[in-house]
Amino acid sequence: MLRAVIADLHVGQEQDDLERFTALTVDLARRGPGEVVFLGDLFRTLVGYSGYWDETIRAGLEAIRELRGSGARIVLVEGNRDFFLDVPELDPYRDASVFAHSFCAGGRRFLLEHGDLINRRDRAYRFWRAVSKSGTARLWARLLPRALARRIVRGTEARLSRTNFTHRRELPVTDLVERARRHFEAGVDVVLWGHFHRDWQFSSGGRLAMAMPAWAETGTVGWISDDGRLELEGGEDRATR
Repeated sequence: MLRAVIADLHVGQEQDDLERFTALTVDLARRGPGEVVFLGDLFRTLVGYSGYWDETIRAGLEAIRELRGSGARIVLVEGNRDFFLDVPELDPYRDASVFAHSFCAGGRRFLLEHGDLINRRDRAYRFWRAVSKSGTARLWARLLPRALARRIVRGTEARLSRTNFTHRRELPVTDLVERARRHFEAGVDVVLWGHFHRDWQFSSGGRLAMAMPAWAETGTVGWISDDGRLELEGGEDRATR
């Protein structure tokens, strides 16, 4: 199965990115992957309940619905800007919502996760994440009136524009390597992360861990073929890992 992996799209953050995203989904449908994995932060902020969706999110989700209709299985990996992606209102737009996605290709075991919890020093974010994605927060998110829900999303976007920024400017290399080694010891051959918005990789014993560049900034798409080859495409760059 041919798979496409795209990280950190942040659709709705820039003026023309919805058009870019729609063009991406059309191109993906043309190339015919069996599975498309959005590796977190698909939109500026995505809450599963439709009362939180603005016109950009609705249009983007429709593009995903059409991509799914072309035969691609859609997997949403939850990122720091994603909340409650397992609710039924998103059923028409995705086949799975997960915190981590694993599969085998060409004898290699792949593990995909967003990576926002890797940095152990970012205690403020880890606390805020635990609260904002708790069962209590889910209940309030489901019950709030639409107008109030929209105001909360705008406030959340402002908070997310600040949180993690300091810790993302300098990659937490020690934590990344430690997490990679733990995955390798568990039998994973290739680990892919989003979140950090830049290309970083670590290899050991023929195994690879990599942070993918953000699509929002580079247009990078990762392609995983059924023989286990990973190829990154973005702008003029192309590399096989």
